[in-house]
Amino acid sequence: MSTFDAGHYDVIVIGAGHAGVEAGLASARRGAKTLMLTLNLDMIAFMPCNPSIGGPAKGIVVREIDALGGEMAKTIDKTYIQMRLLNTRKGPAVRALRAQADKHLYVQEMKRVLESEPNLYLRQGMVKQLMVEDNEVKGVITETKAAYYADNVIVTTGTFMRGKVLIGDIAYESGPNNQRSSTELSVHLEELGLKMVRFKTGTPMRVNSNTIDYSKTEIQPGDDVPRAFSYETTEYITDQLPCWLTYTNEFTHQIIDDNLSTSAMYSGMVKGTGPRYCPSVEDKIVRFHDKPRHQVFLEPEGRHTEEVYVQGLSTSLPEYVQKKMIETVPGLEKAEIMRAGYAIEYDSVVPTQLWPTLETKAIKGLFTAGQINGTSGYEEAAAQGLMAGINASSKVLGTDAVILDRSQAYIGVLIDDLVTKGTDEPYRLLTSRAEYRLILRHDNADLRLSEIGHNLGLISDERFAKFEEKKHLIEAEKKRLDKVMLKPTEEVQRKIEEAGGTSLKEAIRASDLLRRPEMQYTVIDALAPSEQPLADDVKEQVEIQLKYAGYIEKSKHQIERMKKMENKLIPDNIDYDAINGLATEARDRLKEVRPLSVGQASRVSGVNPADVSILLVYIEQGKISKVSGDEA
Repeated sequence: MSTFDAGHYDVIVIGAGHAGVEAGLASARRGAKTLMLTLNLDMIAFMPCNPSIGGPAKGIVVREIDALGGEMAKTIDKTYIQMRLLNTRKGPAVRALRAQADKHLYVQEMKRVLESEPNLYLRQGMVKQLMVEDNEVKGVITETKAAYYADNVIVTTGTFMRGKVLIGDIAYESGPNNQRSSTELSVHLEELGLKMVRFKTGTPMRVNSNTIDYSKTEIQPGDDVPRAFSYETTEYITDQLPCWLTYTNEFTHQIIDDNLSTSAMYSGMVKGTGPRYCPSVEDKIVRFHDKPRHQVFLEPEGRHTEEVYVQGLSTSLPEYVQKKMIETVPGLEKAEIMRAGYAIEYDSVVPTQLWPTLETKAIKGLFTAGQINGTSGYEEAAAQGLMAGINASSKVLGTDAVILDRSQAYIGVLIDDLVTKGTDEPYRLLTSRAEYRLILRHDNADLRLSEIGHNLGLISDERFAKFEEKKHLIEAEKKRLDKVMLKPTEEVQRKIEEAGGTSLKEAIRASDLLRRPEMQYTVIDALAPSEQPLADDVKEQVEIQLKYAGYIEKSKHQIERMKKMENKLIPDNIDYDAINGLATEARDRLKEVRPLSVGQASRVSGVNPADVSILLVYIEQGKISKVSGDEA
């Protein structure tokens, strides 16, 4: 294949979806000359499925991305049409922001950011293959025979690799939203020795807002309180658009039941595994046959379009059946379908082939990030892209890799789950996947990660100074409340009773009063106001840290115990076949994953506590066998 030299870079990013943009920006901002190649420059950070950012666990990830210096939070803060804080009646561990996006403005804003980044170079083109020598990546070759050279390549191709769209009995090669699919790169990755798996996802129909009878639906407004994902946001969008809620019914379910055999999902056309936590409406009717109805959210796709996303009706039924189906849903009886729902199959890399840095084990300098690693969701993709960009640029700069552990961030949970356990379906991040949910909260992402972001050069000195001041104010206010004594005066008793609390029998520290479940900081502040006005986020931290102090301390002790296991590193040259007593499954899985620590080994599927104990004894006795001629 005759090629021409199209340029030399430090890092090349293939793809410009949510993983690609974070990877490219992180790499470029850290000083690596970065090239981003994408199929279509007009589809940067496009949302082919749900036009929203955030939600349970996912919203916390977006805040973590922002605390590390990523871009997703800033962009959604500038382009949302609605913002809500979820789970406000529950504890702080499960609260999270969710924003309805103007999907077209989001693309425009993210493209503007990329084009403004001086060390980032955008090119439209399809990568056909990688240049690899002695198991080290050297660059990429496009279909136009352009050879771009770099020692670090990040593949963020999303659902485009051998993408196939399915609607009823119709199937055709395509990426999301009728974009070109990437076929040759997927084949090439297999030729390089990477194991691939076939996954499936889907999307519902879009309908014309002018044909919806909203009087038959329930309005879902945004929050009146100003909200933002980014800690840097100071201006808030106030003219929010509502979403709407309706439901399926027995007639909807009957139509789906009667036509199951025509669905690509149930006719045998779909070969890939679909997401358990975001099932098609066909799956919902089959799996939850006893439920009389299912929620259907009507979500505007932007301020300057009449397209409405029908969340809850993801389907691969034929278009004529989709039309019959929505006509049974209250409010959608006369709705006109503008785009039919569809399923899409695509290739993913088996993620246990990656190190926790997201570099492949087989090919040095080759990283993968996003849905190519078997995840679902824009937020999970963006988080991986950010970490891959950080670690690829670290190789260029000669600095240490960055690996977040499970106690530091949901991003750490996400990546550790992927590279240690793998996934047999599109992976979705859930709060239940984290052992330390009370530590990994929506409200404290900056406290957990800003220092790392600053050390990486992704958080400015100015922003970090403001963060340090915030930390100081939180600690100072906690100490102040610990010293203030509230006596059972008439005014104190009245305010406590108005707040639903039990009256005092004797003087009490303000901090101890705040620890009562029914008490809020506003009550304490009214009884013992601080000398200087405090920002709402400072007040929030003071209340949470004092109220949940016991639980937080307990979690910290658990984390310390866990870190002892994480700090027990497994030598690179360990020979698992030489360890007597390991179960066969454990031995095979450990050889495949090659965990870096005993802690990671304990989370490998198929490795039980007895295997971990045997491994510990083997390492502590120093019985590391010779491998490839290396001495232990």
